[in-house]
Amino acid sequence: MNGRDAATITATALLFFSPARRAELPSAPVPVVEANDNRHAAGVMRGDSLFVELDVRMARWFPEAADGQFVDTPVIGEVGHAPQIPGPLIRAKEGTTIVARLTNALPDSTVTWHGVSTKPGADSVMLRPGESRTVRFLVGRAGTYVYAVRVGVLDTKVREREQALGAFVVDKRGDSGTDRVFVLNIWGEQLDSATYQNALAINGRAWPFTERIQANLGDTLHWRIVNGSARAHPMHLHGFYFRILERGDGMRDSVLARSDQETVVTETMAPFSTMRTSWVAEREGNWLFHCHLAFHVNSDARFAIGTDHNSQHDANMSSDATRHMSGLVLGIEIRAPAKAHHVDRSGARRMRLLVQEGRPRGRAKRALGFVLQKDAAPAADSIEIPGTPLILTRGQPTDITVVNHLAEGTAVHWHGLELESYSDGVAGWSGAMNRLARPIAPKDSFVAHLTLKRAGTFIYHTHLNDVEQLTSGMYGALVVMEPGERYDPRTDHLFVVGWDGTDDPPHLLVNGDSTPPPRVLAVGKHHRLRFIFIGAVGGEPFTLLSDTVPARWRPVARDGFTLPQSQRGERAARIEGWAGQTYDFDFDARTPGEYTLVAGDPAKPMWIGRLVVR
Repeated sequence: MNGRDAATITATALLFFSPARRAELPSAPVPVVEANDNRHAAGVMRGDSLFVELDVRMARWFPEAADGQFVDTPVIGEVGHAPQIPGPLIRAKEGTTIVARLTNALPDSTVTWHGVSTKPGADSVMLRPGESRTVRFLVGRAGTYVYAVRVGVLDTKVREREQALGAFVVDKRGDSGTDRVFVLNIWGEQLDSATYQNALAINGRAWPFTERIQANLGDTLHWRIVNGSARAHPMHLHGFYFRILERGDGMRDSVLARSDQETVVTETMAPFSTMRTSWVAEREGNWLFHCHLAFHVNSDARFAIGTDHNSQHDANMSSDATRHMSGLVLGIEIRAPAKAHHVDRSGARRMRLLVQEGRPRGRAKRALGFVLQKDAAPAADSIEIPGTPLILTRGQPTDITVVNHLAEGTAVHWHGLELESYSDGVAGWSGAMNRLARPIAPKDSFVAHLTLKRAGTFIYHTHLNDVEQLTSGMYGALVVMEPGERYDPRTDHLFVVGWDGTDDPPHLLVNGDSTPPPRVLAVGKHHRLRFIFIGAVGGEPFTLLSDTVPARWRPVARDGFTLPQSQRGERAARIEGWAGQTYDFDFDARTPGEYTLVAGDPAKPMWIGRLVVR
């Protein structure tokens, strides 16, 4: 930048940030927060410079209904406009100079601005109460970044304050800049030893008040997702795969080469990370994009406080999707031209899956599970934890009649499958318009019509009263084989990881067992190890050790999607699996010996299993 350009920018800044403009600040002592859908960028372009004036002030946030409960909290706003959660979107092309005036409008707190300085995601500006500063910088490389204001110290044990942040997007020149931006954030506080109030929001609102995403059949959706919270979130898309084009950590962003891009249904986003994705709306109906941590999406995540246990349980069991879910959930409505169509299922394979309750076992207060009926009906109290593995065949239409023998309703989600919306398993939401799937009532049944587009490892699990039913055993493996192939348990091994009850830290079960007997693998053969992670929360690291050193394996698939050869190189046998993810590995048992499969830190394991190669 030459001296003339700098002088021009300075003169424009003096005009743009004039006292008259600052007088446009809202006069209300506690302004109301506007939920920011991130469709409109803050500031004004003058030539190649973006001028933006931001402040941090106290504001009143209604994370759910506009007349519901609220919290007064520091929030970022664009001067002259309502304060926003997430903060105003800063969006510019590569090569743009940002001229930003930052103000601390809080009367009694020093604040630190991060990410609105020399480049997105780096450096900081500390401001005392009432202080302002103008910063000028050339934006860095294209990508998705995070800027934030810190007030005090973040302590996730007693409270979280992650509402004063926003997305900072740098577009390549020539890009349309029309892709959607979604920011996740959490506000929370420990009120007493038993009560925690929190708001978990996407673009400033919690389900059912989050935006309904509407698309037409065949549309390609381009999304940028920003995890603006200090917690990791495995984000899951129902019914479709999405391709990850870029990943970032909030300070740096990387465009992934085609050979490094992953195609998934669940991606775990680390704290303050970002990703740019693309997916195609190939099937009509209602779908979800949500965090797969059960505590972040069931009705217990609602911002309301003082709810008694009985009414909370009623909400979790409701047939109304606006009641049994909350928090980090986006609804997606894919529309198709009105036409009558009928799918012939006369040649479908038919199966009967029973939902049952048995005697409590382990730490969970209840023992719930799925049992596949084969010949005679099993005993009414017989269960399998995890549920009976369902072995299906690619391309073969399959109809599964789910029979509910519980004394309460339930629903079953066929996680990772590309199927019709009505069978997807979200009570009160799956389907379209006036034809919505209801919970499977006690002594009632539901027929799920499955289409099996690809071979791979998938999951079936409850999608109602998630925390209680999931940690009581209502989940199972779903394996789709290629036509003509048979599942051979001698060389094909399932490791289904769930929780035994709701204790934190969790007590892990792998294939329903906390202390399993050794598993024997034939020496000299290749073995497929299929990992399914379906706990209520958390990411469990697993390591396959040979003595004290990690063994070696080759990745084969993720979320049921077969990996390209470029991603299948041999590597150390470690994986961190989050709820809603599946991984397949090829393990070459070339020499006899004993291996140890360890969950957590090998020095202080959460679970241990043994594989004996002989």
